[in-house]
Formats: sequence, structure tokens, C-alpha cells
Amino acid sequence: MKRMLILGSLVLSLAGFSSAQTPDSSASAAPAPQGKSRNVFYGGTVGLSFGKYFRISVQPMVGYTFSPRFSGGVKFIYEYINDTRYERKTTWSNYGGSVFGRFRFIPQAYFHAEFAYVSYGVSVSDFQSERIWVPFLFLGGGYVQPISANASFFVEVLFDVLQDSNSPYENWAPFVSVGVAVGL
Repeated sequence: MKRMLILGSLVLSLAGFSSAQTPDSSASAAPAPQGKSRNVFYGGTVGLSFGKYFRISVQPMVGYTFSPRFSGGVKFIYEYINDTRYERKTTWSNYGGSVFGRFRFIPQAYFHAEFAYVSYGVSVSDFQSERIWVPFLFLGGGYVQPISANASFFVEVLFDVLQDSNSPYENWAPFVSVGVAVGL
């Protein structure tokens, strides 16, 4: 059941979006409008899960292309969870941020490194809860395939190498993102 929820969450997380006006977000970037820097890119992801485990996640990001091969940026993370699978209904708002870097070894493929720090709500007893901060160090890579002048298909696979004991995820479970990046 847990794997089905994770798979459902991954499938519904296909709503990735980013600016296709920089070399980082698309292998065939459109010209930047006048007055805007070609080096700045922005976008993010939205994730959804439905059913007894309802989850909505929003991760806006902004980045900078330092060279044709290297880019980096920051993400802000917010996640709302309403879990009614058990007798005691649980509702959480989790939040945090991350900083990431990407190195393109060919125009369509890249290595990705990201440090994230996320505050999760946890139950300590039937009547008490607290917040814990969990660090993550994601390493992996991705592939981007242009499908038009302003859109690209992408696949990204990351692994958390820190494996913090407070992480809500299974050990060494991959974080897979699949979607379409569309120029705004």
C-alpha cells in the first residue's frame, strides 16, 4: 500500500514547470526577452496524492546559469498532508528549503547535487506533537529532451545519501521526477 501511495504521488507529480529561456531548463533555449537576464531561470514542481493520504506539495525555485555547463539555485518547499488511513486523523504542514547545483556533461544530461533541510511535524503521543528538522543530501542526475522551441521532457533520479534516522522516506528509495518543462 505504501509503495502504491509513493507511485501514485510520483505519477501525479508530473506537473513540473520551469522557464525555457535559459540553457539550464531546455537544451534548445528560446531567446530571452529584452530586459531579462538569460542567466536567471525559475519554475518549480507541484505534487499531488489523493485518497486517504491526501498530499499537495509546492516547490518554487529560482536559479542562475553560471556557465553553459554549470547552474545552481534555491528551492522553497511546502507540503500539506491530511492522513486519514488510521483511527487518529493527522494533518501536517511541512516546510523547508534547499540549495542545488547541476553540471551538464552533455547538453541533454546532467549531474545534480542538492542539500535540503525540511521541518516535519511528528506525533510524540496521542495529545502532543512536535517539529523536527531533517537534512537531506540528494545526488543523482537527469535527462532533458526538447520537444519544441519552448518545451522539454525531463526525467530526474535522485538518492538521499545522508539517510537521516528521522527521514520519513524508506532507505535508499529513489526520488524520481518526470514531467514537461514549458517556457512561460
